[in-house]
Parts: sequence; C-alpha cells; structure tokens
Amino acid sequence: MSVASVRRAARESVAGLPREFWWLWTSTLVNRLGAFVATFMTLYLTLDRGYSASFVGLVVALHGLGGVVSSLVAGVLTDRLGRRPTLMVAQASTAFSVALLGFMEHPAAIAAVALLVGMTSNASRPAVQAMMADIVRPEDRVRAFALNYWAVNLGFAVSATVAGFVAEYSYLAGFLGEAALTLVCAVLVYLKLPESRPQRTAEEKAAAEPEIGLGTVLRDGRFMGVVGLSFLISLIFMQGSFGLPLAMGAAGFSTADYGLVIGVNGVLIVLLQIPVTRFIERRDPQRLLVISALLAGYGFGLTAFGGSVWSLALTVCVWTLAEIINSPTQMGLVARLSPLHGRGRYQGMYTMSWAVASLIAPLMAGFTIEHFGAAWLWGATAVLGTVAAGGYWLLMRALPEGEHPQSRPRSRRGRPGAELPAPAPAPDGRPGLAAASGPGAGAPEPPAATPTAASGS
Repeated sequence: MSVASVRRAARESVAGLPREFWWLWTSTLVNRLGAFVATFMTLYLTLDRGYSASFVGLVVALHGLGGVVSSLVAGVLTDRLGRRPTLMVAQASTAFSVALLGFMEHPAAIAAVALLVGMTSNASRPAVQAMMADIVRPEDRVRAFALNYWAVNLGFAVSATVAGFVAEYSYLAGFLGEAALTLVCAVLVYLKLPESRPQRTAEEKAAAEPEIGLGTVLRDGRFMGVVGLSFLISLIFMQGSFGLPLAMGAAGFSTADYGLVIGVNGVLIVLLQIPVTRFIERRDPQRLLVISALLAGYGFGLTAFGGSVWSLALTVCVWTLAEIINSPTQMGLVARLSPLHGRGRYQGMYTMSWAVASLIAPLMAGFTIEHFGAAWLWGATAVLGTVAAGGYWLLMRALPEGEHPQSRPRSRRGRPGAELPAPAPAPDGRPGLAAASGPGAGAPEPPAATPTAASGS
C-alpha cells in the first residue's frame, strides 16, 4: 500500500464527523492519559501501604460497586439536567475524590473514598455516550464509537507506562496527576462543549408524549436483552484482567510475562481499531456481534492450551480482534435502540452491565481457579461466548431497520429529521473534510430546528 493510499484511508476514517465530536475525542484521550487509580490501586494498597489481599479485594469491590450505583443515577441526570452539567459535575467530583484518596491513611477512610471514586469516575460515561449519539449521524456512529474507543486505549497505553515510572517515585504524585488531568477535562467541557440534550418540540408537547423513566428501560425487552448480552461479553473480556494473571501466576509465569502478554491487547487495538472499523462499519451488525462473541469466548478458551508466553500472546490476538469488532458495533446498537429523550437512562443501564460484570468477574475467576482449576474457567468463557452468540442471533433476527421510533428530533413541520446536517460534499463527491480535521476544524452550525450539537468526555 502506498503512502498516498494510507493518507487517503486516514482522511476517510475521520471525514464527516463534527467538530464537537473531536472535542469529545480530545477530552477522552486526556482523561485516559491520567488513568492511575484503576491501574495501580492494587499495587498501591499492597506494596506501598502493606494491606492484605482480602482488604484490597474489598476496596476494589467497593470501587466497582460505586460504578454500579452511579451508572443509573448519572443516566437519569443526563436526561434531566443535561449532558454538559452531568459531565462537569462528574469530572470535577472525580478530580476531588482521586486527590483525596491519595491522602487517606485509615483503612475505613480509604475504603469509603474508593467507593466515592468509583461513583464519580463512572458517572460521566452515560453522558459521553448520549452526547455522541446526539451529535453524530446514525450512519457514522460505529466509526465514531470506534475512534473514541481507540482514544481510550491509546491513552491507557501511554498512561500505564508513564504512571509506572511515576509510582516508583511517588504514588501520591500519580493520584494528583490523575486529578489534574481530569480537571482539565472538566475545563474543556465548560469552554468548548455546549449542551446537546434534545428539547421536546411543540408537537411533542402537544401530543403529551409520556416521560421516559427507568421503568421504561426495564420494560424494553429487546434493549434489556442487549444489556444482558453485554454483561456476558463483559464477563469474558474482564478475564484478561482477572483470570489471566491468576492463571499465569498459578502456572509459574512471572509478572513480566503477564505484562508482555496483556500488552499485545493494547498494541493491537491501537494499530487495528481504525482499519478494522473501516472494514466492518457498513456490514451486518448481527453477523458482527455473533462473530465477535464466538471469537471472544473461544479466544479465551484457547488459553487452556497456552503453555508459553508466545502461545498465550496468540490467544490474546484472537480475543482482541473480538473486542475491536464488538465494542463499536454494540455501542452503535445501544444508540440505535435508545429513544431521543431517554438516551441518558438507556446508556446508564448499558454502562451498568459492565460495572456489575467488574464485580462478578474477579469472584468468578478466583473461585473457579481455586476450586476447579484454570482450564474450567477457560471452558466457561467458551460456553459464555457461545450463549452470547446465540443470544445476539435471536435478538437481532427481527430487528427493525433504522432508528428507534422516538430517536430523531422533528423538524418545524413535524417530520422526522436528521440529527445533524450532512457535511457539504467535496468537489470529487466525497464527504467534506473540513468538519473532521480536528478540534479546530470548522463545522457548519446546525439549523435552528435541530438540537444544539455538543459533546463531552
């Protein structure tokens, strides 16, 4: 492939996305560059503070529990208060709580603040995903979610390396560094991102359309099916952080071996997320989700046969490909099934599936490996992947074409309208690139009949 072809592919990967999306992308990257607590919490409590494994498990569980609680609360606030204020409060609170955690000495205080950090750090996710659905055209959402996921992993890859050196010098510096970068994200939201929450039109008010509450989400059988399948997929993927290190340790591998193996995951996502997304974004989501579920389940299942670092690294390649396919496709499906005025609640319920899985996955890994052996854990992931694949096939068999009936704002004449105007075509007929050149790119202002475009981190 020539250099010109690579450049053209890169331009087309970012073409047509509004300027507000790129501020969202930038804030996501900055936020993940500061990820310290989630990465080094266990090492901080064991090596620096000398606490027992049982206490560390309690703290990590409380951190996850905070995410479960805040997912639903933040989803409601995203719809009621708006995306922008929810993001600003969540990020400012995260900055404060992370900094506070670094100064805590008493075990009870550490546990309580860890719960607070879990709540605040997870509270921004429903608002981010709802904003992205607000500002990006439906046909571009898979690509937008993939680019955002790429920023998450790129930021994490850099932060994990840098934070490792920072931790050798001072764990407190790591906590304060994360707090500072999270505060930068809050400032970006305040300065660059107007509110994107769609307002009800006069026609919708006159029709007295019912308000969307959490009960509405729970009664939406198809969407709750997606949430349940997301939970199963999350249980599988999280074994890369919980089951894999336990199994490798029990088999006599070193921490350096695990670092090398799991590092393959981040490298592949950074290298392949964008080109793979270009390949899959116009393809059948049902088939993509079925394939990704099978790749995830059997990719981890192959770990039972990994007897060396390199064979384990090959299994990571298999389930990483599943992750690259599944993440943007599933997030695009969630946005597609979410009604316009209930996106925050729907995204909150979806986020909760991952938060609950983060609580159960370590218990599942520890119990299975201790009582039955690692091979049973990897066999269980293959079963979960098969069940999830069958679930996706059944769930999406009769999925209607297009958006949720209430997912598009109405024009002044009451007809369904696009959420954002299409970018002006370039002279050669391709989508205009001006709207996608980065945070400083000029994007056309939306007409008065459409919601104000915005995004957050």
